[in-house]
Amino acid sequence: MKLNHWIGFLFLTIALVILWQFRQVVLLIFTAVVLATSINGLVRRIGRRLAIGRKIAVFAAINLLLLACAAFAALVMPPFISQFGQLIQLLPSGFSRLLRAIDRAIDMLERWFPEQDFELLPQFSDILQQVGPVAGQLVGNLFEFFSNSVLTALQLLLVVVLTVMFLSDPKAYRSLTLRLFPATYRPRADSILAECEKALLNWLRGIFFNSIFVATLCAIGLSILGVQFVFANALLAGVFNFIPNIGPVLSSIFPISVALIDSFWQAIGVIILYVVVQNLETYWFSPMVMHRQVSLLPAITLISQLFFTTFFGILGLILALPLAVVSKTWFEEAFVKDVLDKMGQDSKKERSVSKTLPKSPEETDSSVGHFD
Repeated sequence: MKLNHWIGFLFLTIALVILWQFRQVVLLIFTAVVLATSINGLVRRIGRRLAIGRKIAVFAAINLLLLACAAFAALVMPPFISQFGQLIQLLPSGFSRLLRAIDRAIDMLERWFPEQDFELLPQFSDILQQVGPVAGQLVGNLFEFFSNSVLTALQLLLVVVLTVMFLSDPKAYRSLTLRLFPATYRPRADSILAECEKALLNWLRGIFFNSIFVATLCAIGLSILGVQFVFANALLAGVFNFIPNIGPVLSSIFPISVALIDSFWQAIGVIILYVVVQNLETYWFSPMVMHRQVSLLPAITLISQLFFTTFFGILGLILALPLAVVSKTWFEEAFVKDVLDKMGQDSKKERSVSKTLPKSPEETDSSVGHFD
């Protein structure tokens, strides 16, 4: 390679090392890009339908999304708060039942083994000695949880601000991104960015279909089991399906707690239902939809979740599929088509040119002498 190539490679390596050190910030920026890309279609439609400027269309789209979030909270939160209050009221009776069950078990053991001394309950001083370190650890965990919650809130605020900025003037930020590429490659990079945008929109459609699938199955199963608030539970399962692996677990807490009010076996049925639905969605429906929407093979979908979770943590798990979609697009366009395919074409052209070139006089004389 030439000297300028080595210098470019050196600067690229330094830039990748710096980006790796700030990978969490880069992931937050990528989250804002994904959100801006998904909302940009709504902004365009509002601008075309109402014939208004982009900034006003952005304001209208954000207000529509806020209204949708408020409607979701209005549908889910009231039954959740009501059922949570009932659970709190049932806790004393449940605790008293537990104590009575322990007393019956101790009496039974004393009748069966009269020679044994079953002093299972410790003294009050022993309880204080055990509770002290646990209480201190609990306070520390609460402080850590509060600190993490504040950090998460600040990160969420950063993502929202960046999303609004990207939506307000996407062409300026796109042109700024293109300036990171060499001048001769900028038109090609612009076309690759357009392909990434199309792939992200197809991924969002796939996630939307997955959420409808999960919500429908959960609604049917909860109706059969006779669990209350079927619509709210199904809506919660569909929305939390956007978060891979963790979302379905979070969405199952509310219906399980509701079922526990009625009976223990109903709660077991809800757990089995959500496990079956999650396995169907993860290993059958989601890979099939993603393969059709963004041409991601089922194994690649699962491997991407493991890969990005290992390197980027919980945020990498949430963004595993959009990261896989963008990485796949750049790999196919920038490496396979622009490097590998052109290498094959150049070798074919060299062979064809060598065949069509006239032979030198030495080759002609040697060939004639050979036939003589």
